[in-house]
Amino acid sequence: MNIHECLVENLNENLASLVVSGPKGNAVVSKIKVRPVRIKSEIKFQATEYIGTKVIHNNYDLEEAISYLEDRIVNNFKQCQIINSGKTTTILVSKKGKVNISSKKTPEKLKFEKEINLEHNKAKKYLLPEGEAVPFLVDLGVMTTDGKVIKAKYDKFRQINRFLEFIQDILPALPGDREITILDFGCGKSYLTFAVYYYLRVLNDYDVKIIGLDLKEDVIDKCNRYAQKYDYDKLTFLKGDIADYEGVSQVDMVITLHACDTATDYALFKAIKWNASVILSVPCCQHELNAQISNNILKPVLKYGILKERISALLTDGIRAELLEENGYRTDILEFIDMEHTPKNLLIRGVKTCKKHLTEENNVHALLNEINVNQTLDKLLKEEL
Repeated sequence: MNIHECLVENLNENLASLVVSGPKGNAVVSKIKVRPVRIKSEIKFQATEYIGTKVIHNNYDLEEAISYLEDRIVNNFKQCQIINSGKTTTILVSKKGKVNISSKKTPEKLKFEKEINLEHNKAKKYLLPEGEAVPFLVDLGVMTTDGKVIKAKYDKFRQINRFLEFIQDILPALPGDREITILDFGCGKSYLTFAVYYYLRVLNDYDVKIIGLDLKEDVIDKCNRYAQKYDYDKLTFLKGDIADYEGVSQVDMVITLHACDTATDYALFKAIKWNASVILSVPCCQHELNAQISNNILKPVLKYGILKERISALLTDGIRAELLEENGYRTDILEFIDMEHTPKNLLIRGVKTCKKHLTEENNVHALLNEINVNQTLDKLLKEEL
């Protein structure tokens, strides 16, 4: 049996463990682990590469995984250990390239542990579980009437549940002795707006009032009809612009998802003015800095359009996070969903602490001067002061 045949035999749903180790020469990757994962009802193979303190994940189909592993084992590593179906196979590659493959029975303890791990791969527990029909998910085309998630909408289902996990995390920061007001700027079709209301009020009996705001009148009308259909009496959708909205005087949570470019800044500014307890923002289309940024040191990198775009987007969100810190928010930037689904995957989470975080080392204004930009949120806050 050669390496290719060994991989063909072992790369399947019953793969318990595959570890490639013993890097040759100056190899950058120190170790590779591979496991089967279920994505949209299909078995893929997730390869985890360890590079110093960094970990990189990639998912491959069967043929890609075999080709990838065969190349790495032959050219970059000295050994590979595979556990599958009660058998442990070891592949050793000498300095001269000689391959030795041997197999033995796997100890019962290792087989039992892997059975647990594989079950974990197959079934993730969601806050809105599969198999239980949720009215708004049925009407919005995510679920069937018997609670089955429609295959083409599975990414949306995962996104909704991921966002609800963020909501679950910040619940202690919200007031518990009165009605909670939540404002969703740029709500669009309102998958997440309905999900937040359903999770907080219907499932957990929180006293919440949620307002969804968007510029598209037909979308707003449709969402209001759904809210009335489900008797969601404290869920309202209004047509309006983020920058001009003055319909409430106090807001406890501000949600802004994929508000384009500076619309995110206006939403964050409103949240700060309202002294909102929680801010959850997924920015989109960060063009403002891209049109302005200039820096002599960064010039060799900024001349490449795609790199300039990405650097500008990351700087934009980093600046927004720091400005929230300056205004009394404990701020984190988190991954919303996997990069394979969308590059717009960062969420800015701010929780009000009343403690302003101003340090000389964290001077965001010095950064703005250094890259020669006028950033909208910074400008709005200066004008307010």
